[in-house]
Amino acid sequence: MAAHRRPRQRSFGGGTARTAFTVALAGAAGATGFSGTGVAAPELTPAQVKAKVDKLYQEAEAATEKYNGAKEKSTKAADRLGTLQDEAARKTERLNSERDVLGSLASAQYRDGGVDPSLALMLSSDPDQYLDGAAFAERAGSRQATTVSRVRTQLRDIERLRGAAHVELTALEAHRADLKRHKKTVTGKLGEARELLARLPDGDRARIGADNPDIARASRTGPAPRGLGTGSPAAASDSRAAAAVSYAYGKLGSPYVWGATGPDAFDCSGLMQAAYRSAGIELPRTTYAQIDAGRRIARSELRPGDLVFFYSGISHVGLYVGNGRMVHAPNPSAPVRVAPIDEMPFAGATRVV
Repeated sequence: MAAHRRPRQRSFGGGTARTAFTVALAGAAGATGFSGTGVAAPELTPAQVKAKVDKLYQEAEAATEKYNGAKEKSTKAADRLGTLQDEAARKTERLNSERDVLGSLASAQYRDGGVDPSLALMLSSDPDQYLDGAAFAERAGSRQATTVSRVRTQLRDIERLRGAAHVELTALEAHRADLKRHKKTVTGKLGEARELLARLPDGDRARIGADNPDIARASRTGPAPRGLGTGSPAAASDSRAAAAVSYAYGKLGSPYVWGATGPDAFDCSGLMQAAYRSAGIELPRTTYAQIDAGRRIARSELRPGDLVFFYSGISHVGLYVGNGRMVHAPNPSAPVRVAPIDEMPFAGATRVV
């Protein structure tokens, strides 16, 4: 019978727990590239590192676009809040002037033997009393009724403005929280990518992060290559589209910096915004808004100046320049460059003009 007994459980602080901890530690060491005994994960090949880094960059870019969107909303909310506060201040100043008038009238009435009840009410420090419509209307039948009515309207306007400002302040705080969260995600993903790349020998790192050869052949400040933007079918759809293409070519070699919109560094949607701003057109800040900034077109209709989007989440964008290529800001390991549109999963295209 003894042979069929269940083995006695070891306590959590005993050898079993220590053994499990040792195995877990050995696995963690192998997964992070540290050498040691026990179960160690195999070293990643340069190709595997590149695949992991590319995935991290894609995830970071998706978070970057969310950061850009939150930043845009935060800026607009702050602007609206400032406008509301300025308007409330102006109305409060006018209100104070009206109350000064009522105060003078009240003083005169007091000297003459009494104060009109409506004036006493309007000079109260409690704003709620001003807004008691029925009671107020009964007391406003004096020669100061017009002034009192203006004060009442101004008080209501100020209360409305204060309520709207509170809504904007709440929205602003929410957008700032989003900014903080998305920034943490972006920096975390980029940090992981840097750690992976740092483990590779310099030669391997250079090979998987090699610049597109078009950069070496195109001046950072030079014009678009000859033939691009002229003739058919590579002609831009509009002179403004051609100007955007020319701007993008002028930025070849500029570094990728998440959240940047130029003039010396860009993220993917920031480059598109800057390129079209140079042509007199203001695009939205984010990829998922830029795709709706013009007319959707099929891939077969692409012409230079069209915006091309990638991945199911519309997290990357480039500027089509003809011959199946685009200018885009890829990621922190690669500057603004020319690349084939086939290098990422195509999600759609938009013609801005």
